Amino acid sequence: MSKGAAGWSAAQTLGGFARACRAAGLPVTADRERTFLQACAAVGLGDRDSVYWAGRATLTASHADVEPYDQVFSNWFGGRARNGVSNPTPPHPTILQASLEEPGLAAEGDDADHTEEIVQAAASATEVLRHRDVAVLSPQDQVALRRQFATLAMTPPTRPTRRHTPSHRGSIDGRATVRAHLRALGEPGQISRRRRIVRPRRVVLLVDVSGSMRAYADNLLRLAHRMVQAAPRTTEVFTVGTRLTHVTRALRERDPDRALHAAGETVPDWSGGTRLGESLGVFLRRWGRRGMARGAVVVIFSDGWEREGTEALGEQMRQLRSLAHRVVWVNPHRGKAGYQPVQSGIVAALPHVDDFVAGHSLAAFEEVLEVVSHA
Repeated sequence: MSKGAAGWSAAQTLGGFARACRAAGLPVTADRERTFLQACAAVGLGDRDSVYWAGRATLTASHADVEPYDQVFSNWFGGRARNGVSNPTPPHPTILQASLEEPGLAAEGDDADHTEEIVQAAASATEVLRHRDVAVLSPQDQVALRRQFATLAMTPPTRPTRRHTPSHRGSIDGRATVRAHLRALGEPGQISRRRRIVRPRRVVLLVDVSGSMRAYADNLLRLAHRMVQAAPRTTEVFTVGTRLTHVTRALRERDPDRALHAAGETVPDWSGGTRLGESLGVFLRRWGRRGMARGAVVVIFSDGWEREGTEALGEQMRQLRSLAHRVVWVNPHRGKAGYQPVQSGIVAALPHVDDFVAGHSLAAFEEVLEVVSHA
């Protein structure tokens, strides 16, 4: 594989696609990813169908994997893939025009230089898009951004339980060790060890869809969709506006566009007012105190604008913090230069927040997933 700019850019793009397949639930191991890269080097990247079949042959293990593979492929490279046959390449140049051959075997002249320029421009544009504020993106950039959501992956947080299981490593299991010695009539034997059993920790997402969050709500729900797909049994999602709406069932739909459409039909107060304190109170009364918030990681996506008095919001945040394992507040304006948390809602909530992070770009979304994974 070439170590030039074009080679590295192509390898990074194909590697990112393999990781996106892994995030979608496909059995993509390191060996499968390596075989995929070798297959693409053999068939070349000029033909989109060849790349499709190279990935399908190396990154899927059963017929059930074909549908999620097609979805990730169409999101990553553009176009659609139906019944294993992909549509023609979109008219604009894509990174599929790069080559994975050795530099000495590549075509020389203007074509090779042009290919390298295309690859470098595509890689640069992708990196710039990751850090741009999603509220100011053009419709074309929004479409490109949605494809990159497939690269977002979250490792669900875990919690230790009181139960233990035998293990080759860990603390000494005194009882098991003594019982083994007694069975051996007191003769010393191997020391038994044990480790705590860990379970997935519940994650609760409260997404502000009020008018002040209109520019971010769609992409924040796409982020929530990725988190639900990563841990569908332990992730709950609510929208917050003038009322509280439970949208977890809608976001369990695998296709992100269908999931957001279903969620949009469920939410009655999209782009309306904001009643954070009242909505948090409803959540705590109906779900939180009954167990959903107990020991959970609660993530609030909001800019902190509160239409009602902030005293109620501060009190509800205090109660939420007493129940949750960790409270994370994601503010889209947090990552902007010169931002100061002076909004009345933020001022009331911050004393009860463990992590206050940005949420305005794809790179910021990756940081949010990392914070939640390590909570």
